[in-house]
Amino acid sequence: MSQAKRLAGEKAIEFVEDGMIVGVGTGSTVAFFIDALAALKHRIAGAVSSSEQSTQRLRSHGIEVIELNNSGPLPLYVDGADECDRQKRLVKGGGAALTREKIIAQASAKFVCIVDPSKQVDVLGRFPLPVEVIPMARSLVAREIVAQTGGQPVWREGVITDNGNWVLDIHGLAITDPVAMETALNQIPGVVSVGLFARRPADVVIVGGESITIF
Repeated sequence: MSQAKRLAGEKAIEFVEDGMIVGVGTGSTVAFFIDALAALKHRIAGAVSSSEQSTQRLRSHGIEVIELNNSGPLPLYVDGADECDRQKRLVKGGGAALTREKIIAQASAKFVCIVDPSKQVDVLGRFPLPVEVIPMARSLVAREIVAQTGGQPVWREGVITDNGNWVLDIHGLAITDPVAMETALNQIPGVVSVGLFARRPADVVIVGGESITIF
């Protein structure tokens, strides 16, 4: 599967244009994109990173990392996903970077999602849905999640996000209306961000493999 991830990551380079500040996500597929981006580092103005992990990898290649507050709107954001449906709606957050990823996606004119074939689903929810929460609200949010969705939230113990928060993973969902669920969960006090990217889905999805698919 790493070959499919590499092919997807390298294909996304075709969306990078001279002079861009490129939004860069997090994860194993994005790591291949960052490595390919290194060859273009003298043609771009820099990158905005969604995680400390990606920041370190970008800097190791000599790519300047710019704060989003200083970059303004971005022309391009490239990131992976844990699940993707045919409407380009996503579940993200397996790497616990969902909040920063969602912020950068919202700030970007074009969101290119890079995945391997195993991430494609007809209905989102097979992968447990991550929700970033303020630590003191963990139990409150978990109870509200059960009441609203019927899913089973599990605290991802030992994981602290780059924002200093915790993550609940909701198991047992079949997300037939991702926009409605994203909206509802975001209203629970103590929720920082929900790993559903449905209100702002991807614009382009690249699926790596023996034959690369773009939709």
